[in-house]
Amino acid sequence: MSLYSDNFAQRHARDLSARHAGRRGLKRAFDIVLSLVALVFLSPALLLIAVALLVVDGRGIIFRHKRIGRDGRPFYCLKFRTMRKDADEVLNQLLASDPARLQEWRETQKLKSDPRVHWLGKYLRITSLDELPQLVNILKGEMSIVGPRPILAEELEHYGQHVHCYLTMTPGLTGLWQVSRRTDTSYEQRVQFDVEYYNNWSIRTDLVIIIKTVGVVLFAQNER
Repeated sequence: MSLYSDNFAQRHARDLSARHAGRRGLKRAFDIVLSLVALVFLSPALLLIAVALLVVDGRGIIFRHKRIGRDGRPFYCLKFRTMRKDADEVLNQLLASDPARLQEWRETQKLKSDPRVHWLGKYLRITSLDELPQLVNILKGEMSIVGPRPILAEELEHYGQHVHCYLTMTPGLTGLWQVSRRTDTSYEQRVQFDVEYYNNWSIRTDLVIIIKTVGVVLFAQNER
C-alpha cells in the first residue's frame, strides 16, 4: 500500500472516529432505555431460566468470561452458563484427540455440535436466551445493544489493520454477524461485518439490526 493510501486510510479512520464520538451519547441513551425496558419485561423469563439451570446442572448459573471492550478495556461478559462444569477438560481432551475439531477451533474459536454444552444450554443458545444477562453489561456501559461481537484478547490479531474498527466501538449484544448466517461465516468474514458496521453505523442501522435479531430469535435461525 502506498504512503498516500496509508495516510488516506488513517484520515478516514480519524474522521469516522470523530463522527462516532459525536453520536455516542445518543447511542448510550438508547442503550440505557432499551436495556431497562427489556430487563423489566423479561424478568419472569430470566427467573425461570435461572431456576431451570439450577435444577439441571446446579449452582453457577452465570458464566463470566473476560472480553475486550472499547479502547481495549477488559470486562467480564455475562451469560447464562450453558456448558458442563467440566467444559475445559472436555475441550482439551477433544482437541487433543481430533485434528479436524482442533482445526475448526483454531479457525473460528467455536465448535459445531459442541460436546461441552448440556441439553438445556443447546436450547438457550439456539434462541440466544443465554445472552440475556448481557443486558446488565449494557447498563454498566461495558456493552451496547448493537455492536461488534465481544472478543478475547488473542482474537484482536485477526483484525490486522482494521483493529480500530473494533477498539473504537462498544461491543454489542447483537450485530451484523449475528443476523447474517452465523454458522456459515469465517473469522475473516466476521471481521468484515465489524468493518462494515463501523463504516456505516447510525441509529437507523441499529434499529434495523435489532428488528432482524428479533426475527432470528423467533425463528431459531441462529444455531451456533
